[in-house]
Amino acid sequence: MLFTDIKRVIEQVSRDRGIDSHILISALEEALKSAAKKKFGNRIDIEAQYNEEAGEIEVFQFREVAAEITDPQLQMTMKEGKRLDPDCEVGDSLGIKLDTADFGRIAAQSAKQVIIQKMKEAERNAVYANFIDRKGEIINGIVQRFERGDIIVNFGQTEGVLPEREQVPREVYRRGDRVRAYIMDVRLDTRGPQVILTRSHPNFLISLFKTEVPEISEGIVTIMGAVREAGSRSKFAVASNDSDIDPVGACVGMKGSRVQNVVQELRGEKIDIIPWHVDQAKFVCNALAPAEISRVIIDEDHRTMEVIVPDEYLSVAIGKRGQNVRLASKLTKWRLDVKSESHYSKAMKEGYESLVSLAGVGISQADALYEKGFFSAEEISRATVEDMMAVREMTEETAEKLIEQAKLHVLNEEEADAHESAEADTASESEDDALKSAEAETAEIPPSESASDATERAAPEKTDVENQAAPMEAADDAPEDI
Repeated sequence: MLFTDIKRVIEQVSRDRGIDSHILISALEEALKSAAKKKFGNRIDIEAQYNEEAGEIEVFQFREVAAEITDPQLQMTMKEGKRLDPDCEVGDSLGIKLDTADFGRIAAQSAKQVIIQKMKEAERNAVYANFIDRKGEIINGIVQRFERGDIIVNFGQTEGVLPEREQVPREVYRRGDRVRAYIMDVRLDTRGPQVILTRSHPNFLISLFKTEVPEISEGIVTIMGAVREAGSRSKFAVASNDSDIDPVGACVGMKGSRVQNVVQELRGEKIDIIPWHVDQAKFVCNALAPAEISRVIIDEDHRTMEVIVPDEYLSVAIGKRGQNVRLASKLTKWRLDVKSESHYSKAMKEGYESLVSLAGVGISQADALYEKGFFSAEEISRATVEDMMAVREMTEETAEKLIEQAKLHVLNEEEADAHESAEADTASESEDDALKSAEAETAEIPPSESASDATERAAPEKTDVENQAAPMEAADDAPEDI
């Protein structure tokens, strides 16, 4: 096997495939070693090295100079050694250059397979090294094929996978379509580098805004969070490090040009750009826009907020199928409970009445409980004595009594609700039985009879008194004789 002008081949392959030349040289050296061992056996000591000046890979067989030969493949006589190196001594290892043309066809084929395998591995590693640094970027590709709902996207050097779960609902692609996606992950396995793409992840939305809004890339506008229900609606929180720059206006652009480019890429997905605020209650109010907020009740221990809105804004705050409040909750990382003013007022009134209904609780003590956040008997039933001691003029004995009374009140309320539910179920069953009886009676009427015929047939016959009364009435009504 002769490698004429091998230096030029290595440089060209390295340039075309993006593989380091040292990796190619190492693959060729290993291939020739494999070919030599195929020809002469595995026991021989073989070394291959690239001679850059000669532009070829030289293969040497090393044998040890020995006074007595026990293994001709690994040893040589002193006489043979003197021919190679006049200064050699016993124990020296001398190399004999082998002619690669003598390796034979099978050995050459083996060398070719080793070269191909090493080149594939080197190419996979080069692609992986190229794409691992691009993780978190947006990339353009062409739809190549479909596999079990996943879309295989061709990038030229390699292929990416857009899994079905990372696709936007109702987006349809055909083979040859151009697709823009976000590189979510890059994995290296036996099949080669796997580039995992997404179009539904919030980071795709963030990257699109980074592309469209220079202020974000420059660090003037900071992205504080983004949540999506892909294909439907997104919420995007931004803040500005410069008081002279409006973060929302920067993202919207002149006449909405910047945000419209993002919306077009997302195929019409609605985007709410929200100004971030250090006050979490204000941030929640911004996230629930355009709904107006009347008041916000914060429970920091459980990280929940009770948001009260006017009755006419309840549907706006909740959104279609709860989408608005759900996205706002994900964006702010607070659990939100949206209530209308009328429902809240009714609940507060009932809670206050439940406090007053406890034995020994007057209006002044109910107000004191209200001040410390105990708005109903149910909340007192869940409290501890230590919690109750925060109420003014509250003693430990009184706190224990109030908690016991509240637990009893809640238990009675639950029993009453259960009793009402049972009565409602019984009434419902009675109505069902009555309906079934009526249907059964209707079914007994012969088909040939009409409803009126059946009624007349079922009516009782007139008594004799009624029969006699009829002609008398007729006589009375008749005109008198002149």
